[in-house]
Amino acid sequence: MVNKFYPETSHLKQGQTPWVTTDKNATKSYGKKINQTPLVSVILDLVRAEDIQERKDGKKLRDIKKEAVARMLKQSYKQGGCMTSVELAILLKISPPTVGKYIKEWELEHNEVLPRRGSIHDMGPTLTHKKIIIEKLFIKKLSVQQVSRETYHSFQAIQRYISKFKQVLICYKKGMNINEIAKVIGNTPRLIKEYEAIILEYKDRGFVLEQIINTDAKVDSQYETIVNDLNSQKN
Repeated sequence: MVNKFYPETSHLKQGQTPWVTTDKNATKSYGKKINQTPLVSVILDLVRAEDIQERKDGKKLRDIKKEAVARMLKQSYKQGGCMTSVELAILLKISPPTVGKYIKEWELEHNEVLPRRGSIHDMGPTLTHKKIIIEKLFIKKLSVQQVSRETYHSFQAIQRYISKFKQVLICYKKGMNINEIAKVIGNTPRLIKEYEAIILEYKDRGFVLEQIINTDAKVDSQYETIVNDLNSQKN
């Protein structure tokens, strides 16, 4: 127990720090206390030598911290962890809303979902990852398995996004308002607003919504899945 939560630090490099966070495989449960949640110890690159040099060269501190947010989320996930904005705020000495802003900016700039507890465990308002997932599926025509790997979501979670998005899209095409759609589908108006924002953006970009409704997301065969997994490991 001591080694798990207070590991040896003699092997750490300059700028690294140990951190205890939620296990990425922990099941979602509202109201669950932290002592009931599986935890894991990870090593994070809080500050890199490159950060110091880039700061000397005039790079903005906010940009360095934004990259640190993305870096530590990925490092934590790779080691079996799943961090929150509050944890990153503590480490970087900034506010949780600022961390949230950095995450949103980074995801939009790189069209990539960062592995954090809000997206992996589907907790809280995370519009950005819904938008990225739907775009990868219906605009870039990636398979469900590919999107699952790239966005740190389960196959089942991706399938739920497809189903929910198409349900909202069909209701929207019928002229139903947000409250009507929420009642029919059985979700909150807030969630429907998130999907509506995505629909309106696609409409403004000239995409034909009927084509999305009638398009089935690609699902790889078992052979394709194995090949893609091997290629992913090489990269």
